[in-house]
Amino acid sequence: MVSKKIAVLPGDGIGPEVCRQAVKVLEAVAERFEHRFDLSSHLMGACAIDATGNPLPDETLAACRAADAVLLGAIGDPKYDHDPSAKVRPEQGLLRLRKELGLYANIRPVTAYDVLLAHSPLKRERIEGTDMLIFRELTGGIYFGAKGRTADGEAAYDHCTYSRPEIERIAHLAFRAAAGRRQKLTLIDKANVLETSRLWREVVRELATQYPEVSVDYLFVDNAAMQVILSPTQFDVILTENMFGDIISDEASVIAGSLGLLPSASVGERVALFEPIHGSYPQAKGKGIANPIAAILSAAMLLEHLELHTEAALVREAVDEALNNGILTPELNPTAPYTTEEVGNYIAFWIADSREKQWNRINVEIGLSTII
Repeated sequence: MVSKKIAVLPGDGIGPEVCRQAVKVLEAVAERFEHRFDLSSHLMGACAIDATGNPLPDETLAACRAADAVLLGAIGDPKYDHDPSAKVRPEQGLLRLRKELGLYANIRPVTAYDVLLAHSPLKRERIEGTDMLIFRELTGGIYFGAKGRTADGEAAYDHCTYSRPEIERIAHLAFRAAAGRRQKLTLIDKANVLETSRLWREVVRELATQYPEVSVDYLFVDNAAMQVILSPTQFDVILTENMFGDIISDEASVIAGSLGLLPSASVGERVALFEPIHGSYPQAKGKGIANPIAAILSAAMLLEHLELHTEAALVREAVDEALNNGILTPELNPTAPYTTEEVGNYIAFWIADSREKQWNRINVEIGLSTII
């Protein structure tokens, strides 16, 4: 039996709804494999500001530090999005959490599912077979550099700074991932203009000698943004800095056909955080239409981080069953949609009882599963 502590941060908007389904899946895994997951829920984001005035309360940070892994729903609220003068914002909590936990690498898999290719705005022949892994540096660069305005307020600055150790630690992760996949790594930078990009390229070229089995190529970010759309199957592992990774990974999300399908991991030296890449989508809050699959696949990545590989594979198998059988929320199944909870029930029930194969859609829809 495995015993692990998991801090759950449901967050804002649809975050609690999709997070609840991911927790349900983790509970099904624990039941199936006789593990013990100590799941505790904590405030972060706009809900934390409303309750405490702080987007990352001390109690939440302490719980995350003490956990083996952190599961996040989503954060953000229109009342802050539409108020650029707000001094306290939900995103500050997430940025601080990344910094405090040393979460320096964001990892985003992007997969084109055959059964959903028609949902992507891109042509089937361009995206079919896409399977890429994006490594985005998460605690450096322009997002964390010195920033401010001149005394008269007429000019502003954001400094972009990187050090060799910051680049080396994420580059090693990306090289090791590429070595276990199709053995190709692409560095995305702007080395023709930016000095930080020239340092990135210099460090990656040096490290490449330690991974002779991995072929490395280099793309300027403007060309890379085009290539991700024109020919995404050329990519295996992408490595890039913070701001470029933010943009490229969101762009790549259109390949899957829905933001609700894409999970992510943010890893550091010990604790790691797992979250769907979509936002809090407040317009859908409470309507039961939010797609929980990205959150559930984030839970699968969490299980892999805990070295529970069989369990993670079973979660992905259950998600494939849902996709192949059309157990999907409205944006992917507009003619016969299922609710957020029904999709979560189906996947969790399949995990708990797939050995017997004695389940069906009706059991899931009317809530007969004992784990619901």
